[in-house]
Amino acid sequence: MTSPARRASAATDPTAADPHRWRTLIVASVATLMVVLDVSIVNIALPQAQSDLGMSDASRQWMITAYALAFGGLLLLGGRIADFVGRKKALLLGLLGFAAASMLGGLAPNPGTLFTARALQGAFAAVLAPAALSLITVAFTDPKERAKAFGIFGAFQGGGGAVGLLLGGVLTEYAGWRWCMYINVPIALIAALAARPYVRESRAQGDRHYDIPGAVLVTGGLGCLVYGFAQAADGDGWTAPITLGLLAAAVVLLAAFVLVEHRSAHPLLPLRVILDRSRAGVFLANLLIGAGMFGMNLFMTYFLQVNLGYTPLLAGCAFLPFSVGIIATTTLGAPLVNRYGPKTLMAAGTALATVGLLWLTRLDMASGYTGEVLPTQILVSVGVGFFFLAGPNIALTGVNPHDAGIASAALSTSQQIGAALGPALLNTLYISAVTGYLDSHTTPGEAAKSLQLEAYLHGYRLAFIVAGALLAAALVALITLVKSPKGTADTATAAPSVH
Repeated sequence: MTSPARRASAATDPTAADPHRWRTLIVASVATLMVVLDVSIVNIALPQAQSDLGMSDASRQWMITAYALAFGGLLLLGGRIADFVGRKKALLLGLLGFAAASMLGGLAPNPGTLFTARALQGAFAAVLAPAALSLITVAFTDPKERAKAFGIFGAFQGGGGAVGLLLGGVLTEYAGWRWCMYINVPIALIAALAARPYVRESRAQGDRHYDIPGAVLVTGGLGCLVYGFAQAADGDGWTAPITLGLLAAAVVLLAAFVLVEHRSAHPLLPLRVILDRSRAGVFLANLLIGAGMFGMNLFMTYFLQVNLGYTPLLAGCAFLPFSVGIIATTTLGAPLVNRYGPKTLMAAGTALATVGLLWLTRLDMASGYTGEVLPTQILVSVGVGFFFLAGPNIALTGVNPHDAGIASAALSTSQQIGAALGPALLNTLYISAVTGYLDSHTTPGEAAKSLQLEAYLHGYRLAFIVAGALLAAALVALITLVKSPKGTADTATAAPSVH
């Protein structure tokens, strides 16, 4: 058989080994690295972007939540699009769309344009991420090679957070926050150019149905919920008609989503996936941990750069123990899952993270990095690392093989939804706390600046208390809902999810 004939046969036979599978792995890993990197890179850039564009304290969280909301709300639909349209086509669409949205964000003249660009980034990431993971699954047919490929893929994801923090610090300090958007353009274009000759197309067989109503309802409901939080913080208050209207609309839309999924022949999220008690407990805990963790990172960024006066680069370096802790725990802690069981490890990790986050409630004007920030980063990173390590063993054990992909996507989705809701809720409570503190304290002259910093600390403490309560609620969900599997030897080995 001639070489062209062999290539034609490989292209039509999905079980044949892909001769370019290692190049496919590199392209998919770089593409997903960009998605993960974009979550952490904006944390460091946010204070400078807020000052440059004149964002209000109430609206600044949209730079984070717009991305997470679109990503989490559309991730399940994005997986279906990748399966049915073609994974290579979806990857290219996601890369080019992400590049265009990043360029729009870098050129943004006002907060509204930036928030729109961030939402578009999240939407294209929701197509890109599942396409990249599916391409690796299809390209590697040998179990041993596939396991090695997923290990490399996971290393790219784990390093993405650390790279984003460092890169965000360097770019913000020496080139300006807009370059935290522009940097995605060359990465996406290089990955797209490399994908064209080397990545093999594949798609799911059978009927192609998209649950568009489900996607619209769940994204709209979550959007109303986040926007309701933002309106409460923007001076309207929790009892204002617009706030109550948005929160009521969120309840109606999310309830309609559940009803549509129950009746749909091709649901976006089959309810059987989340009605399992143990699986529901892990999904709920993942959402709550995502809310608390991303909320913590938002206010820690401001504490470092505003209260402690760190430069963006120094603030990025200050976050590194957090990324290193998660990478080390998820990489080295695998034997502990079999030794203690996934439920025990998740519960112990969540308890450790809760203690670490509540440590930040000690913040005062004399607080510094070594005494408060560093211990928190170590405890929280190790704790959530144990959760991320053991969670898939419960969430994907016993799931119908037909639902394995959607269950894995739902695990990532629950964290992204938490990442959208957490900063929005905590920022609302922070604004109320700071405003109330300033209204009850008056200090003239030179002491006014000190009073402002004290008010910020008061707001941080309340935000960290609530973030700690969210993690404590996750611990309760794990203890009360999750049942320990009878054995750990046959627990599911899942493809890494995008954290």
